[in-house]
Amino acid sequence: MSEPRVKAELWVSMALRMGDRGGRPGVVLRKGDPDAGGVLVVLHGREGMCVLSQVRDAGGDVAWMRGTGAGAVDQQAVDTYVARQVKFDPDLWVLEFEAPDMLPPFEAKLM
Repeated sequence: MSEPRVKAELWVSMALRMGDRGGRPGVVLRKGDPDAGGVLVVLHGREGMCVLSQVRDAGGDVAWMRGTGAGAVDQQAVDTYVARQVKFDPDLWVLEFEAPDMLPPFEAKLM
């Protein structure tokens, strides 16, 4: 059974608060649909950046995929990835967090 879906704007607010509480400040780079928008998370690490894309696993639960690949990338690669995804889904939210270890500040199943 999959977990109930939370409105995007509420989830974004939770993620930002968790980031602030954990010393990993975050900002909204792009507001999406407040009810059903998907989420991209840009992480700034020591070695570079990555983008996590919100997906659903086989059971329908929220999971996160490293959209820009397993390794760190530069700002241009992040911008290109985000632009491509927003073109495909204009309802996307884009968040950005400081994450020295390249891990999100919220509980996340990484695929």
